[in-house]
Amino acid sequence: MNIIISNAAGQPIYEQIAAQLKQMILSGELREGDALPSMRVLAKELRISVITTKRAYEELEREGFLVTVAGKGCFAAGMNLELVREEHLRRIESFFGESVRLAKGTGLTRAELVEILETVCEGEGL
Repeated sequence: MNIIISNAAGQPIYEQIAAQLKQMILSGELREGDALPSMRVLAKELRISVITTKRAYEELEREGFLVTVAGKGCFAAGMNLELVREEHLRRIESFFGESVRLAKGTGLTRAELVEILETVCEGEGL
């Protein structure tokens, strides 16, 4: 499992882990029923506390992305397509919010921001 954590990021390590695992599930890299590494194994691989991995797993389970089976471990949950769509929309809104804040900070107009979005969309084939 390829999880990258950064001590320099302004985000707690458990949130970095949860976000990356969530993205793996949403993208289909982790499919329903796929086993995740145990909390201890992941903590050892990442050289962090088991408490940190436990917190990340608990957050993902609370949000419906993981299922814990006593004595067997944690598994990727089956994703409700509507839940997946809502999560993607939430992330898009977050990115757009950050983009608008950056645009305001540099004095861009709404028209210029829209032009940038259209250029990016064309480049991505959207």
